[in-house]
Amino acid sequence: MIDIPIAELIPQRPPFVMVDKLVSFEGKVAQSTFLITKDNVLLDSNGKLSAGGILENMAQTCAARIGYINKVLEAQTVKIGVVASLKNITIHSYPSIDEELTTTVEETLGGFMNMTILNAKVTCNNTVIAEGEVKVALTDKESK
Repeated sequence: MIDIPIAELIPQRPPFVMVDKLVSFEGKVAQSTFLITKDNVLLDSNGKLSAGGILENMAQTCAARIGYINKVLEAQTVKIGVVASLKNITIHSYPSIDEELTTTVEETLGGFMNMTILNAKVTCNNTVIAEGEVKVALTDKESK
């Protein structure tokens, strides 16, 4: 278990944080968890996390991985990444309040012109609910 507050790894701030913890990092693979609460700003009218919320969870898991690399492995300040594209995104189902997401991202290509391509998979109750590719462009801007 990684014991670093998520606010030290990602640039997002409440109420727009869609990741609670970075729970593991092993080279090209990182995993986060996120508990959906009733005050989440990206819930739909039925109390389900919206597509935007699921995509933001994927993107923030990518950001937490980059933040971990910057902060822990490189002993630098955390750089801000920008989602350059989403590809082959499939959302199979939408989770509800009080359900916990586990999101895994795996780098498939990195370091090319400050771009990193990651495959993302979101599970809830041991079932894959969303998956796809996230391309992140790393900026020179530092997270505060």
